[in-house]
Amino acid sequence: MRHYMATTDRVPVTVLTGFLGSGKTTLLNRILSENHGKRIAVIENEFGEVGIDHQLVIGAEEEIFETNNGCICCTVRGDLLRILGQLLKRRDKFDYIIVETTGMADPGPVAQTFFLDDEFKQQFLLDAIVTVIDAHHIEKHLDEMKEPGEQVAFADVILLNKVDLVSEAELERIERRIRAINGTAKIFRTRNADVPVERVLDVGAFDLERALAVDSTFLEPQYPFEWAGLCDLAAGRHELRTGGDTHDHHHHEHHHDGECDHAHHQHDHHHENEHHDEHHGHDHAHEGGLAVALLSAGAGEPATSLADCIEPAVRAFAEEGQQIVCGGTLKPANTTYRIDVGHDGSHFHIDIASAGRYALVVEHAPIEFGLRIEGVKPIAERRFASHHHDEEISSIGLTDPRAVDPTKLNDWLSYLLKSRGADIFRMKGVVSIKGEPRRYVFHGVHMMFDGQLERPWPAGVDRMNTLVFIGRNLDRQELEAGFHSCFA
Repeated sequence: MRHYMATTDRVPVTVLTGFLGSGKTTLLNRILSENHGKRIAVIENEFGEVGIDHQLVIGAEEEIFETNNGCICCTVRGDLLRILGQLLKRRDKFDYIIVETTGMADPGPVAQTFFLDDEFKQQFLLDAIVTVIDAHHIEKHLDEMKEPGEQVAFADVILLNKVDLVSEAELERIERRIRAINGTAKIFRTRNADVPVERVLDVGAFDLERALAVDSTFLEPQYPFEWAGLCDLAAGRHELRTGGDTHDHHHHEHHHDGECDHAHHQHDHHHENEHHDEHHGHDHAHEGGLAVALLSAGAGEPATSLADCIEPAVRAFAEEGQQIVCGGTLKPANTTYRIDVGHDGSHFHIDIASAGRYALVVEHAPIEFGLRIEGVKPIAERRFASHHHDEEISSIGLTDPRAVDPTKLNDWLSYLLKSRGADIFRMKGVVSIKGEPRRYVFHGVHMMFDGQLERPWPAGVDRMNTLVFIGRNLDRQELEAGFHSCFA
């Protein structure tokens, strides 16, 4: 855990956001009641929500209210700057600030406050934007409203809360959807917003290297598939199944070979799965079928890595693919199959002519559909970057080892912020400047930007520029072209 107080007098600030009912207030209660030794000033950005704690509810006439557990609570009625100015006069009373935003709010303007001018940058340090998400409702919210997607996009830390209300497969799908919007946020699964305080306070979330360690696939090219597994398959017939044992209510057997009747499973399905269907009608059904490819990976030869299967898989997924109904047969081929995944599971045959090593490459993560080759465990598996193209909010990562010309970089970033700042929710970067031994680190919220030279590049390690942009309707080619104009 990194503590800024040792190296700077700036006050670390956490902006806490999340949709109504996600668990923000529960998290705040938890932070304020735990014995962490921090004196925290809490700023509520909308008066009138049910108070943090019954003894911390602030009367309408009170602006700053000290409590006996080392917290100062303030309400903001439109003037965060004035409140922060008042707090600075009482700097000896606290060493941390949490700003809780209203449930419908875009956290951008609150976060931007801490970039406003040099004086504010010297006094405050935006440590992290923490977003709390209600796992049970987030997919419905993302589909129907714009604010939840923006709150995900701004986050450095995401609490995926109420995980006890959804299945593991749903959690996997939700996390992939979150990653497609925001590739660098740290995600913690929680119940009752129960998370160690050090995961939400003093996290130094603008440390891009740490963010990228969370999801190493983020900077990969986007592939048309999300998962690949390497399997040793004996000659003969194997069973490929979906559904089945992923949810208790999907248990069934197919005793008849080569034909499937989904109807006979469905008499209780709607009733049993009511709370899933309300939000997750697409839990197992997939329009047009699920694309899979079965590729020979050096059959009969020694271990072949999944890396060798990527290019053949890309070519296979470029083919239109053959539709396979439940009970149908797949064979290793340089094309895809679109398999019918019914709500109650399906089964298919895989015919293998000669024993060897094969790669199963799947459009979406297998757990979402309970997809597996019966009795076969992959000897290696790999996930790939999410490829949801339907999200208008996305994150784009750029890397390049060449040294940057600081003037050109400044010109490009200035142009970018002026022309696209409204669409860029967050930007972060670690940059190698020509002739400079230290790393230049920057981050920004919309048009507000803060950058400084930090610690030296490590000896003996190749320098690498890493830039991340998270926003709406971003154009990768435009960003790449702009960045390439900055090289010395």
